[in-house]
Order: sequence, then structure tokens, then C-alpha cells
Amino acid sequence: MLVIEKKRKPKIQKILPHLVYEEMNGRPLPYKGYKSVLSGKKKIEEIMGCSSLQSVLVSILHGYLFGHINRKKYLLASNEASLHLGLNDNLASDIAIFEKDKIVLDEKYFTIPPKVVIEVDIKIDLSETEWNNEIEYVLDKSQKLLDFGVERVIWITTKAKKVFVITPSDRWYVVNYQEDIQVLDDCVLNIARLLEEEGIGV
Repeated sequence: MLVIEKKRKPKIQKILPHLVYEEMNGRPLPYKGYKSVLSGKKKIEEIMGCSSLQSVLVSILHGYLFGHINRKKYLLASNEASLHLGLNDNLASDIAIFEKDKIVLDEKYFTIPPKVVIEVDIKIDLSETEWNNEIEYVLDKSQKLLDFGVERVIWITTKAKKVFVITPSDRWYVVNYQEDIQVLDDCVLNIARLLEEEGIGV
């Protein structure tokens, strides 16, 4: 009989607040490279920023969505918009699309689920978590967002050039950059086309 041994869930360790990217299920999840900060090899600013490709892609996506969603009905949020799901559950998102009539803007985290969350790559250190690989984290965080009430999670990977499309009622699937992706209402996203329009090869 084949026995599959599950990776033991590590104990939650104390991590300096400024090194934490987000919290999930009571676990603080630090930025990639946080150990280099603790050892003095890097400064905190060196691990908190996005790569040039990530930052440009998020900017292009935001610009495209700004011109293609119904802005009388929806509101775009970016810059790692924080979602407060519950006690010790605070998730970050690269881009979130909210219904305007359901949110209140103040100095606190968003407490209402966005309709759509778009993520680009992974920014946390997985080495001391229960996830064996990045895919497990992507799927678990996406499910957490769906449970919160998010209607669509789009997760873009720049290295593999794949896009995860995750919804609560339909099948979850992965597509290439060249394929059209339904975002919201009649707004359709094609990563390859957007990059080509900016003169960026894929």
C-alpha cells in the first residue's frame, strides 16, 4: 500500500512586521529574501520591490483595465491592495476590482471582497511553510479568496508565461499568454497582445 506523507505544518515563527507580506490562517508570510535581510546581506528595500518585468506588467494591466471596465460601476485598486478577511487573515493583491457601491474608502484594509483579483507571480518565502511548491500556494490562496467572496482570480506567472483562471463555480484552468481571458462583463484580457503593443517580446 502506497502511503503519501504530507509535509508537516511548521510552527508559526515570529517575523518582524516590516518583513511580512501577508497573513494567512494566522501565519505571517514573509517576503522572498527576508532571511538575507535578517543576516545583514540585504536591506529591506531590496526585497520589497517587484522585478522590472513584474512592475511593468502590473502597470500595463492596470492601464488596460482602467480603459476597459465600467468605471461608473467598478473601482480599480493596486499597489498590493490589502484585504482583511478576518482575524490574522490579511491578504495582499496586485490588482483588485471592486463594485463601487459596496465599498467604503478609509485608512483601513478592504473588508469587502473584490469581484476580481489579479496576481503577478509570488512574493512570499515558501521555505518554512506547509506548501511544497508555488503551485500549492497559488491554489490555496486562490481558494481562500474565493471563500471570502471573490468571483474570479487571475494569476499570471512571468517565468512560465502561464495564466491561472480560478472561479468558484467553473473549472479551474491554465492558459498561455496568447489566449483571451474573461475578466469582467465584456472586458477580455490577452497578455501577449498587451505586451506586443508595448513592444515587449513574450
